[in-house]
Amino acid sequence: MKAPTVHADDASEAEERAFLEFQSTEKSASERTLVNYRDALAVYRRWRGERFSGWREASADDFRDYLFDLMKQGLKRATLRLRFAALRSFYKFLVLRRGLGRSPVAEVLLPKPERNLPVVLSVSQIDELLTLPLRLTVDKKTPLWLPLRDAAILELFYSSGLRIAELLAIDVIDMDFIGETVRVYGKGTKQRIVPIGCPALVAIQRYRQAAVVTSGPLFLSKLRRRITQQAVDQLLRKYLKHSSIPFGVSPHKLRHSFATHLLDAGADLRSVQSLLGHASLSTTQIYTHVTKERLKAAYDQAHPRA
Repeated sequence: MKAPTVHADDASEAEERAFLEFQSTEKSASERTLVNYRDALAVYRRWRGERFSGWREASADDFRDYLFDLMKQGLKRATLRLRFAALRSFYKFLVLRRGLGRSPVAEVLLPKPERNLPVVLSVSQIDELLTLPLRLTVDKKTPLWLPLRDAAILELFYSSGLRIAELLAIDVIDMDFIGETVRVYGKGTKQRIVPIGCPALVAIQRYRQAAVVTSGPLFLSKLRRRITQQAVDQLLRKYLKHSSIPFGVSPHKLRHSFATHLLDAGADLRSVQSLLGHASLSTTQIYTHVTKERLKAAYDQAHPRA
């Protein structure tokens, strides 16, 4: 009996599904990472169109042409590298788990990443932002505990340098008020213990007492559900309107500020790496460049013969 014909599209889709399942179950990839992988594979296939005959038939020259076309479209280097990182991960999976001989993407040289220094708030700007939730007049319909929650969120961001996803996922049980730490789950569900400063601890306790938060999610919405990223973005925009800060502030800018201020004050790079939960020291080193730029600016402004 003749074996059924397996079409290239069917085989390719099966490989893609297996790859995404592998990333989800064995690598504990976040939903955002899975979406990036899925999109990167789909975009390449759309670009290739009728010429796509399967992932195993693709050559290094195919991907060089793809890279060149993306560059002509004016895509940023970070976007290019993100798409090719997904393709490289996919081909690495095919080589290690599906018996492919070699990865054609591994032979493609990518443009070097752009060095964009993070935007950092000054200490005085941080102080201004952190005091706003308790200084502004609130609507009568607003729960009395809501400004206290906002103050606690901002204090914790700056005190511990957490990622937005890490802060949203915190449960009451993760807090150690005696040890002055919080347990957070970073990328790939990696767990780490992060210290919390006294002002943040006090702010969190005030919020918990006012909102009667004894278990479950630490930070709640008005409906007493776990707060969302959209809600955090909204509260930041609200307070920025009442501040003198001349640029947008995201949770990640508070994380940048946390790291840079630590290095400015003499903290060593390895300690900052551990606090931020960076897997590689090279990721943390960008903050040393920020610190050097700040030193240069201070020198140029203050030295009489600069």
